[in-house]
Amino acid sequence: MTATLTETKTSSGNVTALMVALLAACVAFQLNASMLSPALVTMGNELNTDQAVIGLSQTWFFTAAALFSLFLPRLSDIIGRKKILIGMMLLMAVGSVIAALAPDVTWLFVGRIIQGVSGPTVPLCLIMLRSAVANPRKYGTLMGLITAVNGGVAGVDSFVGGYFAEHYGFRSIFWLMVVLAVVATALIAFLAGESKPAAGTSMDWLGVFFIVVAVGALLTALNEGSKLVGAFSAGTLILAIGLVAVAAVAFYAFWTVEKRAKEPMVETVHLRQRSTWAPLLTTTLTMTGIFAVINGIIPAYVQAAAPGFGVGPTEMSLIILTPYALLGWVVGPLSGKLAPVFGYTKVLRIGMLGSVAALAIIAFFGLSSLPLMIAGTVLLGIMYAGTVNIMLNGLGVVLSPAGNPGFLPGMNAGAFNLGAGLSFLVLPAVLVATSALGDAKASYLTVVVTGLVITVAAFAASLLIPKPVEAEVAE
Repeated sequence: MTATLTETKTSSGNVTALMVALLAACVAFQLNASMLSPALVTMGNELNTDQAVIGLSQTWFFTAAALFSLFLPRLSDIIGRKKILIGMMLLMAVGSVIAALAPDVTWLFVGRIIQGVSGPTVPLCLIMLRSAVANPRKYGTLMGLITAVNGGVAGVDSFVGGYFAEHYGFRSIFWLMVVLAVVATALIAFLAGESKPAAGTSMDWLGVFFIVVAVGALLTALNEGSKLVGAFSAGTLILAIGLVAVAAVAFYAFWTVEKRAKEPMVETVHLRQRSTWAPLLTTTLTMTGIFAVINGIIPAYVQAAAPGFGVGPTEMSLIILTPYALLGWVVGPLSGKLAPVFGYTKVLRIGMLGSVAALAIIAFFGLSSLPLMIAGTVLLGIMYAGTVNIMLNGLGVVLSPAGNPGFLPGMNAGAFNLGAGLSFLVLPAVLVATSALGDAKASYLTVVVTGLVITVAAFAASLLIPKPVEAEVAE
């Protein structure tokens, strides 16, 4: 069956209205994803459970987000992007209500998993924007603005989450999420147009099943493997190995199904192309090298009395995390504007080299000097949060096959989550392994250098990404 093209190009006024709706959705999702981080201790106290269990609620949210990201963008091509985005926002609201009313941690888990349906919000918004904006320059700028939200809402998310948790309890955060999700739903319903370029195509649900099992098993294996960092357990090791085996078998089944399906979720020929596997490899390696460094290793070091600087958590957020997120928010639209002129891959590689330089400053100078540590994280905010993150998200959209625009953004969202999981598995493992040598500062140096080496590998992988010619213009 031939897909029916029903893309909608919009006027400047309509694009402004669309941007309001898409930004509302992205902000609602990002706050949903990050605003709870400073409230985890409060959640554990109010639900009478420990931090390990509360941490699992975050893990399951991000796992659910990764799995729904694999296929919802493709489903939106078929039944309507606006329809799917509205459904995602409504389920985010439902999950938030359940979590706000949760009498125990089990219901918190249920609420967070339902919220995870909103996982592909950012890639779906980028796809909707691309269908509405034909001018590459204009699309690049607006893409940068939307994607910058994905790095944190200018640092406000952590501050607001901490303030609400401290003054009104963790449930108030979920009620705020309900309000934001409902507002986003209304704006999308009234301001966004519909587009479904694959209308009339059948959804490949068998392929969806196998790829979800494959990625779900792999992400769960990473979560189990991370437990081995703290204490070795033969049972945990066997479970992790078994899950990796399940992931391998499921991916082989997915490949087989896709080769034989009349209307596959993705044609295997696309999986073999550099325009698919090169950006996915680059995303995975970049996240592995950087994510745990900025979100775990550096905050822990800065707060440690020895060998760190003994800075309190609130001050640490203000001098490390907030500038990092704020600069990503500010620089994102600029890098998006430059991408179609100078080239998406060129801007990506500049950001990658800048990120390597930032990690080098942190590793070789920042561990001994708080001002240089701040300088390194500021540079990382500009080069990673404001440049690399924007380009990787953008490339997932502009390199996606014309006949299947939702495929690569969904897979790329999965790569972001896979890389984040690997980062929190590999880098803490290095920290634990080297801490046995007795020199804590040397352990942190080794960890950051490990992240730097992986980021250099990501830069090498980025050299294989082809230019998205149709999305670029002559200077």
